[in-house]
Amino acid sequence: MTFVYALIAGCTRKKLAAECESAGYAGTLVPYKCDLTSEEEILSMFSAIKTLHQGVDVCINNAGLAHPEPLLSGRTELWRNMIDVNVIAVSICTREAYQSMKERNVDDGHIININSMSGHRVVPGSATHFYAATKFAVTALTEGLRHELRETKTHIRVTSVSPGLVETEFAFRLYNTDPEKAAATYENLKCLKAEDLASAVVYILSAPLHVQIGDIQMRPTEQRT
Repeated sequence: MTFVYALIAGCTRKKLAAECESAGYAGTLVPYKCDLTSEEEILSMFSAIKTLHQGVDVCINNAGLAHPEPLLSGRTELWRNMIDVNVIAVSICTREAYQSMKERNVDDGHIININSMSGHRVVPGSATHFYAATKFAVTALTEGLRHELRETKTHIRVTSVSPGLVETEFAFRLYNTDPEKAAATYENLKCLKAEDLASAVVYILSAPLHVQIGDIQMRPTEQRT
């Protein structure tokens, strides 16, 4: 039996688990509510996974957020929020996942960071330059982690997946006071879908042990930047 833990907003946890079960997907989805800005809650989640399912073999760091806070006039508390979720939480989850694998002598685990094309280039005229800085950090963290894993002589692998525009609720949260602008973000071109990202993850996990896929960059064919 495969167990998949997902960090989901409380109001959708049971609904999502029921949808997966009714669709006949293999394995079991275990939704877990966790505030990723709280190290205590993250550690509690990993403790629960250890108690119930021994530990973690694959960690996919998918959570991320952006606030339209420019560098010249942005609010410090929202910069910190992006750092806490996009950088610190990723680092804590990665550390705890690795320690879980190490404790159980798991030598073929995998850590996958859902990064962004914003971690590889800065879009001019954007109010998300600080967000881009956090994603550049994820790019550096992924490569740094690869070096550290090699130093430990383990076969645990690490991969960064950097998508361009994906049709999710991301833009609606980014422009929460302007839903029309958020909707227009997805209407100008045929965007990537969540399923496209899932297919990339399956491809990464299906690679043989001697193959490490370091970075996948993917964007809609029609996206120029």
